[in-house]
Amino acid sequence: MNLFGDRPEPTWPVAVGRVPPLADCWQPRPDQQALLPAGESGTVVLTQVLSGMGGVGKTQLAADWANGLWQRRSVDLLLWVDAGSRQSIVAAYAQAAVAVGIDSRMDGEQAAQWLLRWLADSGRRWAVVLDDLTRLADLTGWWPPAAETGSVVVTTRRSDSALRRDNRVLVQVGLFTPAQAHEYLTSKLTAHPGLNNDIDGVAADLGYLPLALAQAAAYIIDREITCGTYRSRLADRRRSLEHFLPEPESLPDEHRATVAATWSLSIEHADTLRPAGLARPVLRLASLLDPNGIPAPVLTAAPVLDWLSTVAGAQVTADDVYDAVRNLHLLNLATHDPGNPARSLRVHALIQRATRDQTPAGARDSATLAAADALQAVWPPIETDPDLGQALRANTEHLHHTNPDPLWTPEHGGHVVLFTAGTRLGDTGQVNAAADYYQRLHHTAHQRLGPDHPDTLATRGNLASWRGQAGDPAGAGAAYEQLLADFLRVLGPDHRDTLATRSELASWRGQAGDPAGAGAAYEQLLAD
Repeated sequence: MNLFGDRPEPTWPVAVGRVPPLADCWQPRPDQQALLPAGESGTVVLTQVLSGMGGVGKTQLAADWANGLWQRRSVDLLLWVDAGSRQSIVAAYAQAAVAVGIDSRMDGEQAAQWLLRWLADSGRRWAVVLDDLTRLADLTGWWPPAAETGSVVVTTRRSDSALRRDNRVLVQVGLFTPAQAHEYLTSKLTAHPGLNNDIDGVAADLGYLPLALAQAAAYIIDREITCGTYRSRLADRRRSLEHFLPEPESLPDEHRATVAATWSLSIEHADTLRPAGLARPVLRLASLLDPNGIPAPVLTAAPVLDWLSTVAGAQVTADDVYDAVRNLHLLNLATHDPGNPARSLRVHALIQRATRDQTPAGARDSATLAAADALQAVWPPIETDPDLGQALRANTEHLHHTNPDPLWTPEHGGHVVLFTAGTRLGDTGQVNAAADYYQRLHHTAHQRLGPDHPDTLATRGNLASWRGQAGDPAGAGAAYEQLLADFLRVLGPDHRDTLATRSELASWRGQAGDPAGAGAAYEQLLAD
């Protein structure tokens, strides 16, 4: 089929669009092995979709694939398309049509349609990369055809089921492995040996995200600080993530945005999907909890539904929350696993931090209280599911670490879920761990509420009890004796907490080998 008429054919091969250069200290990835060659086998090669969260290196994998084809002269046409909008896709197709010989007077959409026919019928070897596809609707009617001589790679943050239809293969691109992250940072800091004192710590803190590692390395080199110093700065929750990244004009490897801004468009897009306006507040709540997994019941507990309803200005149901979670999953802002209810939602720690940075303080505090109330609401009196219990404790501790201020107020004391976490830990038989937990909780209560607040005294009582159950009844008795003196001074002799402390003191005296003294103490307590 002669598609050129009287016009001379172009000089092959032809490249249209700019393939991004590979990053400095580029690390080969296992995901590369999943990419099939283009037009080299004589069979129809499937469209391959590289899906993953922003910053994992999807574009870099596609660039490496495209550069390999070009260097081997495996294609006659290499077309790199910015797929961020329908207009940019059509414009790139039209540009390619002109490059391979179409009459340049044809309008854009006609030229783009001509290119698709050419790809199907020309017999030429070709490869098309559609980079950063944002909306699937933008490609409706514009997917390149399946042909024995061509291949397509799409990069996107989406993972919709539609991307698996019509001979398309979804390749999930993940994070660096610890070994890859170590090798990458080692290579980046080779010329700065005095700065690489804690490479593995930096990699772990940044969750092995390639984009974050590249920008952190640039920051470390530009500031002439060690990896250890960088970790200390990063741990400062009072400062946003942007403080620990290069200035926009100093970003490495032609990055277009800082890692903190990388997900903003995805969040905005997720918030437009039905139920509109719910993805962002759900992500804000999830950003306060354990990145390793949030229990499904927490996300749909009554306190969370009430909080979301207030935020949305309309009644929010459990089904609405489920759909919002799925929207986050589809845009690779989170990973949702309905088959693992104890840890059904996972959010990368850097997405969590970037989300918290962009959340107003009032909204962050109200989300914290909603999450704490939800954890308390779903915590069973007796733990029969060890995985769920462990996840509830991990989420409580992470919430407390992330935003503790709303959980401690002079008026209300410490939030009840902080006490539940320690008590349930001991109830599962981990008595030494429970004692250690209440030791830390008492230190926090003492700092935040003062030594005489009832909740500070309550943490001392719990600490004494779990020490006794851990095998030190005499020490428990002595601790309760000191605690009783403080309860008498602060609350008086007839307060129920004072009476309860007398009961505990009597009990531990008996267990420490003084049953007669315990009996006498109980006799006096009974009268009171």
